[in-house]
Amino acid sequence: MTNKNLPIEKILEILKETPLRLADLTRGLNTDQLHTAPSPGEWSVNEVLAHLRACDDVWGSYYILTILAQDNPTIKARNPHTWIKNTDYLEQEFRPSLRAFTEQRESLLAVLELLPPKNWTRTNTLIGAGKPLQQTLISHADGLARHERVHLKQIERTVNALQDTS
Repeated sequence: MTNKNLPIEKILEILKETPLRLADLTRGLNTDQLHTAPSPGEWSVNEVLAHLRACDDVWGSYYILTILAQDNPTIKARNPHTWIKNTDYLEQEFRPSLRAFTEQRESLLAVLELLPPKNWTRTNTLIGAGKPLQQTLISHADGLARHERVHLKQIERTVNALQDTS
């Protein structure tokens, strides 16, 4: 895997499209379908959305906004899989959860879209997950965008599997 980040414009495009793509992919699905895993051990669409929200909380609202608020902050690592346990995301109904995700994403984009290029290189030191890591705002945003692309494909496969069985 390469350490090269996506261009800023591409990162912003992916981050902007994720909630829209989620809405498109799930249009017409009922509550049971949204909460049904395609097979044992896999996640339902609602579980994937809950995971995306937890990742956005950690990587977007916590890491990125902390980097913007402080000069080269030391940030304690948070794991989205652990973080989600502090939320009720897994219990929420899909549509209200998607609205909340969309609103949170709009808030993050309102900040990111106005950043001058030099702010994308702002740094932090991430501790608590092994050796301290020097990271940049763009590396966090890139990671979030790439991660979301993977999960959008997962949701697409899940939706297709659910439609094949109905």
